[in-house]
Amino acid sequence: MAETRPSKPVKAPASKSTAKPKAKPKKRARDNDAEDGSGSRKRKKSAFDQDDLDLDLEAGLNTKIASLDSMLLADHLAQKTRRFGTDLKPVELSALDISPNAIADSSSFSETRNLENLPAFLEAHAKDPKALGDAAKENGSPHTIVVTGAGLRAAEVVRAVRKFQSKNVTVGKLFAKHIKIEETKKFLESHRTGVAVGTPQRLSDLAESGILKLDKLERLVVDASHIDQKKRGIMDMKETMIPLARWLTRAEFKERYADPEQSLQLLFY
Repeated sequence: MAETRPSKPVKAPASKSTAKPKAKPKKRARDNDAEDGSGSRKRKKSAFDQDDLDLDLEAGLNTKIASLDSMLLADHLAQKTRRFGTDLKPVELSALDISPNAIADSSSFSETRNLENLPAFLEAHAKDPKALGDAAKENGSPHTIVVTGAGLRAAEVVRAVRKFQSKNVTVGKLFAKHIKIEETKKFLESHRTGVAVGTPQRLSDLAESGILKLDKLERLVVDASHIDQKKRGIMDMKETMIPLARWLTRAEFKERYADPEQSLQLLFY
């Protein structure tokens, strides 16, 4: 009988793998800072960038503003305008730029920029401090306008500058907090006003109506150092920054910023 040879085991056909090929690892972000090993990109800080050390929440102040000169303030304004004006065309953004030459350098004022020192700040930048308590004969023609970010803050500023008010000269309340615009118009029509305090949009609306007269205006003061509990100032919110930029760049203002004969001071407090 012939010898039976054992049969070779039949190999099963290799099944095709259904596993997906491994994705290639993403390239690591290049390190912007040679000394930083985190691998994350870092934006280069500019001279006016702030950190929490600049913010005094107890006093409600951004202390960095006081140290900015005219050039840095102009750059700061341009940066904020472009941050919040994303819906504006380039030509519209350019129209909202303010030249450094238009901004009065107030960085030499060494006192804390709180409400108590605001009158002293105004006096320090007035040719004749006593004239701050006076007003033009024509009603509704302030020589000084302080621009704030909100009605509640504006009310506080009004109280702070009451020393410039007298029997015949009243501090103007040009903001919307519990005051209708028609009431404000009647006030301007019937009162001599030297120092006025207002919010950007309300000021613009009153100027457009012709009730707020700007031909006697000598200085614009932006309440720039004040911050709220959320660390926001007038230049840190779209709803105030864009109206502020439009107010400060009115055609009649731009013509006078650099005019030695009809000079208009632009100050940031």
